[in-house]
Amino acid sequence: MKIVRILLILVVLPAFAQQGGMWIPSLLKGPNETEMKALGMKISADDIYSVNTSSLKDAVPHFDGGCTAEMISPKGLLLTNHHCGYDNIQSHSTVEHDYLTDGFWAYKMSEELPNKDLTVTFIIKIEDVTSKIFEGVNNLSTEVEKQKKIQLNIAAVGKSFPKEAWQEAMIRAFYDGNQYLLFVTETFKDVRLVGAPPSSIGKFGSDTDNWVWPRHTGDFSLFRIYADKNNRPADYSIDNVPYQPKHFFPISAKGIQENDFTMVMGYPGRTQEYLPSFAVEQIVNDLNPAKIEIRDAALKVQDGFMRKDNAIKIQYASKYAGVANYWKKWIGETKGLKKSNAVALKKEFEKKFQERIMKAGKQAEYGSVLADFEKNYTEIRPFAIAKDYFTEVVLRNSEILSFGYRLYQLEQVYNSRGEQAFTDRKNNLIAGFEGLYKDYSAQVDEKVFEQLIDLYTSKSPKQFLPESLNNVNASSLTTGIFGVSKLTNYDGLKNILSGDAKSVVEKLNQDPAYKLVKLIADSYQKNVAPKFDEINLKNIALQRTYMKGIMEFFPNDRIFPDANSTLRVTYGQVKGYKPSDAVVYEPVSYLDGVIEKYIPGDYEFDVPKKLIDLYNAKEYGKYADKNGKMPLAFIATNHTTGGNSGSPALDANGNLIGLNFDRVWEGTMSDIYYSPEICRNIMVDARYILFIIDKFAHANNLIEELTIVYPKSKKSK
Repeated sequence: MKIVRILLILVVLPAFAQQGGMWIPSLLKGPNETEMKALGMKISADDIYSVNTSSLKDAVPHFDGGCTAEMISPKGLLLTNHHCGYDNIQSHSTVEHDYLTDGFWAYKMSEELPNKDLTVTFIIKIEDVTSKIFEGVNNLSTEVEKQKKIQLNIAAVGKSFPKEAWQEAMIRAFYDGNQYLLFVTETFKDVRLVGAPPSSIGKFGSDTDNWVWPRHTGDFSLFRIYADKNNRPADYSIDNVPYQPKHFFPISAKGIQENDFTMVMGYPGRTQEYLPSFAVEQIVNDLNPAKIEIRDAALKVQDGFMRKDNAIKIQYASKYAGVANYWKKWIGETKGLKKSNAVALKKEFEKKFQERIMKAGKQAEYGSVLADFEKNYTEIRPFAIAKDYFTEVVLRNSEILSFGYRLYQLEQVYNSRGEQAFTDRKNNLIAGFEGLYKDYSAQVDEKVFEQLIDLYTSKSPKQFLPESLNNVNASSLTTGIFGVSKLTNYDGLKNILSGDAKSVVEKLNQDPAYKLVKLIADSYQKNVAPKFDEINLKNIALQRTYMKGIMEFFPNDRIFPDANSTLRVTYGQVKGYKPSDAVVYEPVSYLDGVIEKYIPGDYEFDVPKKLIDLYNAKEYGKYADKNGKMPLAFIATNHTTGGNSGSPALDANGNLIGLNFDRVWEGTMSDIYYSPEICRNIMVDARYILFIIDKFAHANNLIEELTIVYPKSKKSK
């Protein structure tokens, strides 16, 4: 394995500045910076990332492990999406005090609400450690040995790297394992809820409008980070004080217009831009359709109950949103990949790749890569389908099965590590299950289970199913489980888990829900997982070689590393787009659209009376545009994905102009294939956020805390 030290190479013609890509902030100097300035940026790469002085990266933390946030005041005030804070808003909600429905605003710091296990992580420093990670790897013969050695090196380098006692070091692979970067981080654990609009604003349009433009969702919430007296991370304490960030964003109320420069910083989760055509074909034709069908069935059941029962609506609001999010994303992704002809375009690229191999005389190193990909993806197909059915049905969407699988893992701990490890895991499970059962309805789950077990037994590859599940009657199986199993309530679960390891295992194996999970899981672990992992490991090694070849044979292409939940910069311009023939979308939406969509009492499109009154009176304060309208959201060509939720959208001067929260449906295929023609990210306009805080919530305490940049014709602060 040859060590490759990667440069971000591209030929830049300022008149034809490119867009798309998720770039490492510490490596922006040179071509990227030139390209950004050609698009209109007025700050420098050093302003974005610096170790020695405060920079934009110091204001962009990772929020709760899966979203992004930004600092907007010198007192630790943090802005992120409503849907990123949703779990925490829900955890404080009851039928009597329903913050999801009514919203929540702390008008003084003493009213801010602490959140158990909520963390916010800042990047302090990024360093290339590729050579250290590859030490002793090249001479190993098998991929298993190489990966094991790489993991040992990662652990050793991360442990020995110099850092402060309160800091951590994490190492991530880039370019499919051709480069490794180390990130020094600081994680804050005292993060308190400050403000959230009602869901009729923060989640307006809900799942119908999800991934759709035009959008009218005020998707934001506010939290505050607290630190110890030394401004360092600390567990929750009443003695903690508001964190003082190294940098926070001024908020621009100047507004935006088409072709303005935009930059988004955040923690995109996962992209697969360099997959071969065979993999993309499998995603489009096999994997996405299976996952979509499973989630569609689960969502229809949950939605039916949520519309009839407000208590169930509160219990399932967050879970439903999580399931629906990727269900709709996969639908749009499949549509976009077909519309853009992504498979054919990848095949054209692969033809050029093969031609350049021949021209360079590198057949020995790269000549069989594409043929091996084709063979492997053909072979892995049934195992990949079976894996997705197992994951979607057992682990994610049938709650009684997912509960049972955690208990299945508990039994495995007993068998492999003994009584003490079992007891420790059991106690943790009992504590963790309490919160899960708080938001669980056996009535809902029974109907979901019946739908999903029918799909699992009828459509998952038959050769991997347990014999007893062939031709099973889903209705009878459901009745037999939910009428008897103790896993349908928390008291029953605690009863099963009471006693020593032997008695717990005996009780587990008498429970019908657990027996079904064990039957399915044993079959999966024996017949699917080993072969899938074997072929997938071959593909991982091939992908690394393929990526290395792409960088070698296409040195002038815009080659950026796939997303891996590390801090990235993406840049572009405010632009509308044309999704289909005779349809053109403008880049800005307005509060007018909320009123147009308003359906009184509707689960997704109801509107608070106060917002209607503000609209009718045109009481927008300093936040209206020059035509007197209230801007709400806008779109741009920034290349984003899951994890960019809550990311700051910045103008040419590094001021906050919006809050990233979604992508257009036609462009969700950007995780696999980015097209500047139709890929657009969606952002809440900063002016709408200010309007809601100021005029709707009357949270003047928060407005006074912010640094707001007004147009010249309006009073500046």
